[in-house]
Amino acid sequence: MERILVLGAKGMLGRDLMPLLRSSLKGDVLGWDIEEINIENETSTVSAIEHLKPGVIINAAAYTDVDGCESHREKAFAVNAEGMRHVALGAQRCGATVVYLSTDYVFGGGKGAPYAEEDAPGPLNVYGASKLKGEEYVQQLTKDFLIVRTQWLYGRHGKNFVDTVLRLAREKKVLTIVDDQVGSPTYTVDLAKALSELVRQERRGIFNVVNKGSCSWFQFAKEIVRRSGMEGVEVLPISSKELNRPAVRPAYSVLSTEKLARETGVTLRPWQEAVGAYLASVQS
Repeated sequence: MERILVLGAKGMLGRDLMPLLRSSLKGDVLGWDIEEINIENETSTVSAIEHLKPGVIINAAAYTDVDGCESHREKAFAVNAEGMRHVALGAQRCGATVVYLSTDYVFGGGKGAPYAEEDAPGPLNVYGASKLKGEEYVQQLTKDFLIVRTQWLYGRHGKNFVDTVLRLAREKKVLTIVDDQVGSPTYTVDLAKALSELVRQERRGIFNVVNKGSCSWFQFAKEIVRRSGMEGVEVLPISSKELNRPAVRPAYSVLSTEKLARETGVTLRPWQEAVGAYLASVQS
């Protein structure tokens, strides 16, 4: 296996992915974060990649604050789109395969059924638009690429919905959670395992990778509270309109993983089991 470079190595996914790649794949696995590379800078990014000469570059670096992207549009595109362009240009110089982590928010949510890889995108917010532009750069500038779309990530190494619900449940007896957005909660440990396998199999093109099944944020929160064993905490549904967040979210952005299972044999466990595993890891 060639040298693998992970960008965003200190992020929530990166910190689960790095040790897994090192244990499951042969060859050097190097991790860079903002201290080593600023992908917003084209010259230094291309130069650093060209000097390192990796065989595979996994770009997990992103500006993921969905509401923040609405008020910081230039920053969102500088990191998620132009940053990916700079990485792709560096990959061109050394013939590296590019792996780009993308999102369900490239879709508008109006299909009413799980989105397949070939469905036409139509983002509703700046975050989704910036990630879609990153996807387009990958496909335009590199012949050898893998785009992995995922959603609703949580893990031990970053701010996430599960931890937020646990904190609020300790502080309050009643939680109000949005019930009109549906997706698939995805544990970064499970995503990292699937990503490692996709790299090992040298897969190319676009793949959706999420935990099995789907739910609303309200249903997700109820399962978190139930599995955590907290008693006397009531979870109530509200609408997105009532929450009034800056960024519009798709109502139904579930990603189909039929292609992943069919072509690679990889299937992620049900989201409920994954939540249980995460809670066991943080409560132990």
